[in-house]
Amino acid sequence: MSSGLIRFAVASFLLAAAMAPHFGVAQQAPATPAPTAPSPAPHAPPAAPAPAAPAAKPAEAPSATNPAPAAPDAAQPPGPAQSGEGSTGEAVDLPARPFAYIEGKADKDEIYSAILNSLTSVKRDMDKANITPAGRPIAVFVESDDTGFKFHAGYPLAAAPEGKSSLSDTVKIGQTPSGKAMRFEHQGAYGDIDATYDAITAYLDDKGIDAQDTFVEEYANDVKDPDDPTLQVNIYVLLK
Repeated sequence: MSSGLIRFAVASFLLAAAMAPHFGVAQQAPATPAPTAPSPAPHAPPAAPAPAAPAAKPAEAPSATNPAPAAPDAAQPPGPAQSGEGSTGEAVDLPARPFAYIEGKADKDEIYSAILNSLTSVKRDMDKANITPAGRPIAVFVESDDTGFKFHAGYPLAAAPEGKSSLSDTVKIGQTPSGKAMRFEHQGAYGDIDATYDAITAYLDDKGIDAQDTFVEEYANDVKDPDDPTLQVNIYVLLK
């Protein structure tokens, strides 16, 4: 080998020997990789939306098949006792009976007081003549007009006093009305009796019953005050 080649080989060997340590280190300690950016945290699943409130159902208009519920009845205070209204009648036959009575007339507002005064006068004359009533006191209404009522108020008798047509200048002896009649009842103050007569008129019209203008009130209990609600009156309407 020439001296030139020997020098080249030696130089190459020395160069390789000088670089060998550096190459080993590079092989043993790999380069640290560049730090990577941390992975983004996984996204939390979106919260489930709250269920929407159901839409209010439109109110349905009441109909025949879907009526609106009735409002509860408010508690009502008890009303006053109802007077008899003459809404029903009973057919009866009235017999003629001897009758001691006074003829009277009075305005509508004074009629009950006038009847009571007449009954007091009749009873006084009957007591003087030792005559006993044979029934409850009655008033026979014989006529009415714009100025008031004409009536005969008195007591039925078991028998007429023999040979007499009167007991005094004012108390006469006659007979009670007789024949077919309808009997009605009034219970309550005399001041409310007009409502009973209205009901009687409606009843007769509804039944197609023809009545006379004459009617009789029989006072079933002794009541002095026309506003007394305990008054009981039997009303007899004479029929044609």
